Amino acid sequence: MSRYERWNAILELLSQEGHLSVERAAEALAVSTATVRRDFDQLAQQQMLMRTRGGAVAQSVSYDLPLRYKTARRTGEKQRIARAAAELVKPGAVVGVNGGTTTSEVARELALRADPEIGFTLVTNALNIAAELTVRRHVKIVVTGGVARPQSYELIGPLASGVLERVSLDIAFLGVDAIDPEAGASARHEGEAEVNNLLIGRAARVVVVADASKIGRRAFARICPIGAVDVLVTDESLPGEAAARFAEAGVEVIRA
Repeated sequence: MSRYERWNAILELLSQEGHLSVERAAEALAVSTATVRRDFDQLAQQQMLMRTRGGAVAQSVSYDLPLRYKTARRTGEKQRIARAAAELVKPGAVVGVNGGTTTSEVARELALRADPEIGFTLVTNALNIAAELTVRRHVKIVVTGGVARPQSYELIGPLASGVLERVSLDIAFLGVDAIDPEAGASARHEGEAEVNNLLIGRAARVVVVADASKIGRRAFARICPIGAVDVLVTDESLPGEAAARFAEAGVEVIRA
């Protein structure tokens, strides 16, 4: 298990339990207590946790946003979608990610899988994703400008265009509120939809990540027509006939 994998496992345990002893972490990770103490100290330096006598506790600032996503509905489906989506990314790629529960899982999976010697670049308008992955030294984080929207932690508004107009993305992962073969991808908020459209406009390949509950639906603001989407990664509960409709529209469907 690499250092980055250990760090992720430690943070996962802390998010679930709130407090973690050195002995408990060592047993769960199958490593020595000396290794765990070093990991705790390094994570504390990054303000990802707080050291205590004999262990560590969750750092409230660092955990508030990610933990809300952890407790989202359909977590299992989203994690499977994230694993399938991460397989589409080549080493050293420049990756765009918008905000949302599923894209947060994708970003975590990418950080776990990436070769520390090569790394990758992540361009995002999601404050929670940027904050969570800043500790990963093999991930170059580029954050768009904009005004923060508290409901989704996304930066929106015209300030975001200044950064997005200057970058090129190998692949963009798009979380949506709804996607339909005829209506395309859409969001509930027009500000999010606008920035998301700018993000995917800079990408060579566009991948929508959405569990089956969002498919065949329409939301208030359109992000893009279905023709702008190359791949849809969803869960295995999507009916075959629904997948066929997307395939007819030229979208590759991956059911995880």
